Amino acid sequence: MNTLYPLKFQPVFKDKIWGGRKIKDVLGMDFGKLPNCGEAWVVSGVEGNPTLVKNGFLAGNELNELVSVYMGDLVGDDVYEKYGDAFPLLIKFIDANDWLSIQVHPDDELAAKRKIGRGKTEMWYIIEAEKGAELISGFSKKVDKESYQQYLNEGRIKEILNFEKVENGDVFFIPAGRVHALGPGILLAEIQETSDTTYRIYDWDRIDASGMKRELHTREALDAIDFELEDDYKTHYKPKKNETVPLVQCPQFTTNMLEYDRPLRKDYEELDSFVIFLGVEGKSSLKWEGGEEELALGEAIVVPNVINHIELRPQGKARLLEIYLV
Repeated sequence: MNTLYPLKFQPVFKDKIWGGRKIKDVLGMDFGKLPNCGEAWVVSGVEGNPTLVKNGFLAGNELNELVSVYMGDLVGDDVYEKYGDAFPLLIKFIDANDWLSIQVHPDDELAAKRKIGRGKTEMWYIIEAEKGAELISGFSKKVDKESYQQYLNEGRIKEILNFEKVENGDVFFIPAGRVHALGPGILLAEIQETSDTTYRIYDWDRIDASGMKRELHTREALDAIDFELEDDYKTHYKPKKNETVPLVQCPQFTTNMLEYDRPLRKDYEELDSFVIFLGVEGKSSLKWEGGEEELALGEAIVVPNVINHIELRPQGKARLLEIYLV
């Protein structure tokens, strides 16, 4: 009888006006004839953009098809009860060669009200940042809906946004409602809810290959924005070798850091969820009772809920993100 095993997927590549070459040059992915690549979706159940299994007897199957067949055995009973046949997370790599639009995402409540699926809470792990690279997360001063609109209408929105210098290994949690944007020179891993809803607020007045400006969603964005001012927008953590280091825990996902140079054993007996390992440095192998798979920088592997014991074996020094739902 064929049993479930850790699944690897063929990435879905996205040509973006702001994309570059690092998904190929740094992560080693071949995005074919695209002029550039802004995003590589490595685990996706997004309608119209599913990732296909590339290893084992399930090769060629879409992720959501497997959820509908294996249900709790793949994703966990509680996860299946909540999300049904839709895989709940989208995992991607982003190469920002230019500024992305200033944008915001709706939360689950607003998305449901607007009948657009789920909201979009996400987090970023910076794999590589060029010197001086920066991003936008949240506001730099207290504004309300009216004053925000005034800054936007006067073309002065940058004056109220929080710009952050970034370095390799930085983490930013971007809950739904937080205004944000990535700047040039950043390669990162993104963990997010399964949603492709983005409200563009400002796109730097740029023009696409057809001589057109991209559509803005200023009206839709207004009710989605969280105007709360935070003291600190960066997620702080202390790396520890050969230990599990928490990064982000929220209702939508949990993400931990594993930095290790010796074998690590993981026990998931008490966890009712799939686990995703995402390679962000070096190379590892993942061993379970039924076999072994390699996991390199830029790769993701989904461990089904029915597999409770894993051994991670680094080839030298390795770093992974460990992602699941609780």
